[in-house]
Amino acid sequence: MALKQVSSNRCFEGFQKVFEHDSAELKCKMKFGIYLPPKAETGKCPVLYWLSGLTCTEQNFITKAGFHQAAAEHGLIVVAPDTSPRGCNIEGEDESWDFGTGAGFYVDATEDPWKTNYRMYSYIKDELPKLINANFPTDPERMSIFGHSMGGHGALILALKNPGKYKSVSAFAPICNPIQCQWGKKALGGYLGSDVSKWEAYDATQLVKSYPDSHLDILIDQGKDDQFLSAGQLLPDNFIAACTERKIPVVFRLQQAGYDHSYFFIATFINDHIKHHAKYLNA
Repeated sequence: MALKQVSSNRCFEGFQKVFEHDSAELKCKMKFGIYLPPKAETGKCPVLYWLSGLTCTEQNFITKAGFHQAAAEHGLIVVAPDTSPRGCNIEGEDESWDFGTGAGFYVDATEDPWKTNYRMYSYIKDELPKLINANFPTDPERMSIFGHSMGGHGALILALKNPGKYKSVSAFAPICNPIQCQWGKKALGGYLGSDVSKWEAYDATQLVKSYPDSHLDILIDQGKDDQFLSAGQLLPDNFIAACTERKIPVVFRLQQAGYDHSYFFIATFINDHIKHHAKYLNA
């Protein structure tokens, strides 16, 4: 599959690049950011996938998170894909900020008119890693995933639905229980239809209840003044309770007053997350 380089910038002795490709899964052109640390010039490196939140593109994380220095030091390739298909000419795809364009929710849609293009779950799980492993100096056996908000939801469900695929998982302010919040009900109802039992396959709180073992250390950071926490969109308590019941290790850090849902919050704690993943990826 042909990759077209969109940009390349030297950064902490590595390179932050953006590529475009034709996605077979999503049937449109897609972009992703990839940071290649200095170590990638001489050997294979583990890969850490970042999933962004509502309204984001591949640009938000690579320009705002400040992860490059830590990724360079730990020798991690970091991949940041877009959050949805784009330009599919689906009626209504650009009407809402929390559904359609920029809001793929990391599910495989089953409902018309979304099911042809909106297959972000399979894109992240299968197509994108194959593309990355075929074109960059990766170690396919060492892969981890993290994300923010809708992308935190995506990271958690991908790790929980695919035991052993990812060495580690973490999230910033994830949507933990989408079947119980307005964002989730809108997105899952639109993409998957009205049968709530189908939604549960993409709900981290539901998935953790049947996770087969405890070999998954989860790190979650949540800002105390996150407006979406107080609005009942994130529901981390439900996820923590489910993890506790199943004895799944989860470190949940409620960060002090003033920390919100923004990339300022992410940038503050991003090094902790890079270290969390490096511990498992470089073991």
